[in-house]
Amino acid sequence: MNEVSLSIPQPILDSLPEDGQVAAQDMHRAVEGWEQRINRAVEQADDDGEAAGYVLDAIELMEERLEAYDEFVPEMRAWGQSPIYAIAWRNLMADCIGQLYEHDDLADRLDRERHHRLVEDGIRLQDL
Repeated sequence: MNEVSLSIPQPILDSLPEDGQVAAQDMHRAVEGWEQRINRAVEQADDDGEAAGYVLDAIELMEERLEAYDEFVPEMRAWGQSPIYAIAWRNLMADCIGQLYEHDDLADRLDRERHHRLVEDGIRLQDL
């Protein structure tokens, strides 16, 4: 499997307020961290199936964070605060997930791994 490359779309950075340089730096560090961890796990994987499993683990963590940021938006609005940072981070997580699915033939492998996990979980539930 080829190395994964992630980036921050310019519209997300442009959506940050004027004083959002620290958030932009945090986003760059986060994306670099995700990219490094994913590539390290893929490199250490024994086969493409195992590598896809590691990438899917990362996607599932990103989905959890996306949901958490999404839950902050109405809460912040209710308190009269701007949710722009929560929206930017939510959008970043969604975009990174999209980038991973667009990466070469990774989408097919991710779909197979996700389906495998669903079937495996279903079998475990039926055995109880």
